[in-house]
Amino acid sequence: MSSPRQTLSYLQDKFRRAGLLPQIRFGQNFLIDLNLIDLIMRTADLTAKDVVLEVGTGMGSLTTRMALFAGSVVTVEIDPMMAQLAQQELAPFGNVTMLQRDALRNKNNLHDDVLQAIRDKMRAVPGSRFKLVANLPYNVATPIISNLLLTELLVDKMVVTIQKELAERIAAKPKTKDYSALSIWIQSQCEVEIVRTMPPDVFWPRPKVDSAILSITPNQHLRERIVDLDYFHETVRALFFHRRKFLRGVVISAMKDKLSKEQVDQILAEAKLEGNSRAEELPIEQIIDLTERLRVAEAAESAKQES
Repeated sequence: MSSPRQTLSYLQDKFRRAGLLPQIRFGQNFLIDLNLIDLIMRTADLTAKDVVLEVGTGMGSLTTRMALFAGSVVTVEIDPMMAQLAQQELAPFGNVTMLQRDALRNKNNLHDDVLQAIRDKMRAVPGSRFKLVANLPYNVATPIISNLLLTELLVDKMVVTIQKELAERIAAKPKTKDYSALSIWIQSQCEVEIVRTMPPDVFWPRPKVDSAILSITPNQHLRERIVDLDYFHETVRALFFHRRKFLRGVVISAMKDKLSKEQVDQILAEAKLEGNSRAEELPIEQIIDLTERLRVAEAAESAKQES
C-alpha cells in the first residue's frame, strides 16, 4: 500500500481543484521537503507496536507514511474542509483513525475523545507504545506537548516540528534567556534534542519564522524524582511568573496564604539557596528539590490547620 508523495505541485493542485486556500488561523503550513518527512520518520522509529497521535493531519502526507509502519495512527484535524480532503488520502489505510475536532478541550487539557481513542487503540495491542509524531500547528504546540506529560498516558516518544524559538526554549539551559518554566517542566522528565532546524521555504505557505524538528524522550527515572506532577507543574509556573525577581520574593508570592515568610526563609536556608538568587539561575535538580520542600511544608501546614 502506498500514497502519493505530497510535493508542492501536488498540494497546490489539490487545493485548486477543491477551491480552497490554506487557513492561517488553523496554522496550516504544509511540510513539502520530502527529505525532512523522511527524517521525522527515522527519528520516530515506528514499529507495529506503536500507537501514534498526530495533531494537524493536513493533507495526510505524514499520516500515510506513518500508517505504513505503525500499528495504529490517531490523527486529529480541526478544519472540517481539510479533514474531508485528507480522508480521501487516508481511505486505503485501515489502521488510521481520523478525529475532526480541536485536539484540546481547553488550554490545560487534551480533548477527552482524543485521549480515549489512544486508550482504545493501546488496549487492542498488547505491549503497545504511545508516540506523538506531528507537524504541530504553531498555536497549539506548547499546550499539546506540555499537557501530554500531565495525562496518565505514558508517552514513549515525541517527534514534532515546531517553531524554532519554542524548540530552543524547551531545550534551554539555566542562566540563559530562553530558560523557563516550560524548559524545566519538560527537561525534568525527558531527554530533549533539536534534531534539525528548518528555514521557512520547506513549508507551503511559508511561515514567517524558522522551525525545528524536536525529539522528546520521556525518561521514567527522571520522572520518578517528582513526587506530585501536578503540584510541581503549578509551582514551577508560579516561580517563573516574575522571572527577574529575586527568589525569596517569588517564593513568598507563590506561597501566599499557604506558608509564612519565616517558613519560606527556613526552606530556602535548608535547600542552601540564596534569597537574592533568581529561579532562572537554578538547575533543574535544585528546582525539583525546592518544590518538593514547599509541597511537604504546605501539606504539613494544611494538616496542622485542619487538626
